[in-house]
Amino acid sequence: MTACRACGSKGVERVLDLGSVPAADHFPVATEPISAEESTHRLAMDLCTSCGLAQLAEDDTVTDEPRGVEPQALRDQATRAVDEVAAAGWLRGSTVREFGSPHGGTWLPVLADRGFIEASVADVVLDCFGIMHRPDQRRAFAERAAATAADGVLLLQYHSLDTIVRRGQWNALRHGHFAYYSMPALRSLLASAGMSVATAWHYDLYGGTVLVAAVHGVVEPDDAVHRIVAADTPMTDPEVVRGLQRAADAHVEALREWLVAEAAVGRRVFAYGAASRAVALMCLAGLDNSLVHAVADASPAKRGRRMPGTDIPIVSPTEMVDAQPDRVLLTVPDLLPEVQQAYPQLEGRWVVDTVDVGAGVRPGELSGEPTHGNTNRRGTV
Repeated sequence: MTACRACGSKGVERVLDLGSVPAADHFPVATEPISAEESTHRLAMDLCTSCGLAQLAEDDTVTDEPRGVEPQALRDQATRAVDEVAAAGWLRGSTVREFGSPHGGTWLPVLADRGFIEASVADVVLDCFGIMHRPDQRRAFAERAAATAADGVLLLQYHSLDTIVRRGQWNALRHGHFAYYSMPALRSLLASAGMSVATAWHYDLYGGTVLVAAVHGVVEPDDAVHRIVAADTPMTDPEVVRGLQRAADAHVEALREWLVAEAAVGRRVFAYGAASRAVALMCLAGLDNSLVHAVADASPAKRGRRMPGTDIPIVSPTEMVDAQPDRVLLTVPDLLPEVQQAYPQLEGRWVVDTVDVGAGVRPGELSGEPTHGNTNRRGTV
């Protein structure tokens, strides 16, 4: 990439470089041999020094992701968000339009229960994790602004760059995800489309997500927005965001060390969640089915396939339970309550894969490694 996806500036700096990895959305059939070409897709993040947008540097992949199953945590959060938006008086009018995400999920049923009907230009326009999938960010925001009625509201939810950096969530970077937002960068993009952020809500989903209400014209944001702007301003500094590189290196090394140690004492490890965020991690850690015997996933479309760049097969949750693994590495921490309830037979075997950068660690000083469990770095749940 030679120019910013938002403002067109040439002033972009590399902040995270994972080298060549498999495409995050292509899961080969399990019987298909691993080819050298599978892991040849460059994956890197740039930060624009003009508008502050963190963005995918390049993408030579073609979207081909088997549909996943929407997590219960995402459905619950949608209901809660709509309730809070309504209570604050932002569910205006009677029409709705949704710009969906390739990963599935929709808020439309929740709005339909409140009497909203779909329209091409609507009083309420929804985008939950969808807009980041558009390579031309400026155009994407213009399209959503055009779909919002003159007195309408655009409700846009995103995974906060502040969360990604503070928590060392480097594997949020993946092919097909072209933008990672801080509030300053988001306000700049909305301004280019003639809109302003009026208010915002923060949720714990994915470690920290933000939902904004944006309207046409120039308005003074409320205190909630000002607080997020103050917290996010360091995320426009390339040196701060480069902390993700240290988090990535530490995570990859620590995960492999843990899996090798588990194998050495004869413990069989499965994983749960054939998520796109796990693709680069497993490849960079050099994992194979001697370290992770299989990955279980709730999506029928992914079964009979394998994790790209590895020989690790994707199986059904039933097959995983029947195999009675000693440990189950959970690749998506938000799924923990859901899988604990669904598979009580595995209680005490869940190992949550996440990066813990430590309390009080400032952005730009990330040096954490994966934490496994909620009691200590090698504990189980």
